[in-house]
Amino acid sequence: MIKVDQVSKSFNSTRVLNDISFEINRGDFVAIMGPSGSGKSTLLYSISGMDSISGGRVMFDGINISAMEENELSGFRLTKMGFVFQNAQMLKNLTVLDNIKLPGLVAKKELADTISNRALELMRRMEIEGIEERDIREVSGGQLQRASICRAMINNPDILFLDEPTGALNSGATDQVLAILEDLNRDGMTIMTVTHDQRVAAKARTVIYIIDGEIAASMELSSDSDREKELDLWLKKLQ
Repeated sequence: MIKVDQVSKSFNSTRVLNDISFEINRGDFVAIMGPSGSGKSTLLYSISGMDSISGGRVMFDGINISAMEENELSGFRLTKMGFVFQNAQMLKNLTVLDNIKLPGLVAKKELADTISNRALELMRRMEIEGIEERDIREVSGGQLQRASICRAMINNPDILFLDEPTGALNSGATDQVLAILEDLNRDGMTIMTVTHDQRVAAKARTVIYIIDGEIAASMELSSDSDREKELDLWLKKLQ
């Protein structure tokens, strides 16, 4: 579905990504790991078109999105991609439900009632029904992050991009979010996440490890083993 072809990124004279290439197939769950400052988040922003690249190209279902004009790319991201960040990017003057509905209303591709019904169904699926009319400051961090996943899913995207989705959560909330991501991927959702948390990466099928803007190694996790242990052993060999 996504082909990352020799992508590079520089800030002023500093090279942050160095000719990175890999592919994400439909239904994959890919985790990007690496030390702080290795270029993990920059890679996510570059692949998703949230940031421009200095060289190479990013192909999405055969379309070179790195060559798109910003207006066209914004519309493409809105309908084809969903985003979840470490800190929920919610509007404080809107209720939880209205925040979830907002990308659907902005896209203007469906009736408002259809968007509302999908938002409510997503909230039920994420087990956060009952907080629809609450202010975002009146809910827990775990509830807010699950609401962020609902918002990311409102336009039925082809892929979810997540940047440290559990970084601000406690252990219990992290477990809830991980269970949701597993279920979504099991149902066919393509996921790419940047994470430093081995619990998150162990849910992926493919783990890519980046050092200094380059892919140092990648591995396919086994489906029938202790993934966290397998990942831990692999990471210790790299570090």
